[in-house]
Amino acid sequence: MRLCTPASLFLTAVAAILPTAAPAHAEAPPPPACAAADESDFPLTTRIHGGPDSYRAGGGFGTWHLELTNTTDRSCGGIHPVVVLYDDKRALRASQTVLEFYTADREPPHTVRFETTDEDELIGALADDDAGFEGFTVEAGRTLTVKIRLALTSDAVANEVVATAAIVQRHEDDGDWVGQSDEYRFRITTGPGAGPGTGPATDPGAEAEAADPHATAPTAPTAPTAPTAPTAPTAPTAPTAPTAPTAPTPRDSPSPPLLPLLEELARTGSHTGAGGGILAAALAAAAVALLAGGLALLRAARRRR
Repeated sequence: MRLCTPASLFLTAVAAILPTAAPAHAEAPPPPACAAADESDFPLTTRIHGGPDSYRAGGGFGTWHLELTNTTDRSCGGIHPVVVLYDDKRALRASQTVLEFYTADREPPHTVRFETTDEDELIGALADDDAGFEGFTVEAGRTLTVKIRLALTSDAVANEVVATAAIVQRHEDDGDWVGQSDEYRFRITTGPGAGPGTGPATDPGAEAEAADPHATAPTAPTAPTAPTAPTAPTAPTAPTAPTAPTAPTPRDSPSPPLLPLLEELARTGSHTGAGGGILAAALAAAAVALLAGGLALLRAARRRR
């Protein structure tokens, strides 16, 4: 990339971009010249800093700063930086570039109007006559920082761009070239992605592979062994039925009452498990049979008498 626009072309562009001041401002005397005839160096040293390294077409603004330092013992007024953009493909158009600058922190920004030169450069002066802006003033030995922001419309193509600033001290419809900035390089990206200042996302795995192309790929983990199904529990053995008691010998008087025994058996069965319930039922059945047999023997003895 290169920037070879001669000073005469700058001044011609400035004359076209900065219209003659309105009559209300024409009566004011022009600021004294910053550059002395016997000085070979620019009176203002200039640098661009703080800008992003990429802008996405159709994305938001990226902010950067233009730093102006007065190296003389004279105040420099009527200062209008002229931003120059030059792209590799010579495809960037003035209509695709939105550049704004600030004259004070709490004031709205001013829009820069770009013109295209015969060298396909875009030139835009930091000026706004409609708002009554007469240029920046940099006091002797002081530094002034101008905030600038840039955005590209969605139809801008992927490109590499160089931005620089020529500093012009305006004298009505003419001017002196009093400073030149360093180059600020950035690229224009297209398609979806991050905003100004951030490059495309990278894959950490791809970066590691590129760093060590002989690295062995990691072994896939062994699948875990399926657990063994639990063994079904063995069914419980049914309890053995109890032996029926021997029938009592008949007597003249009845045996002790059996109903309290049945109630006791019933109560015993209600507090046992499944096997205990079966045992209680069997004992109750045997007791009923015993009671029936005893009553039959008692009736037979009474008939014999």
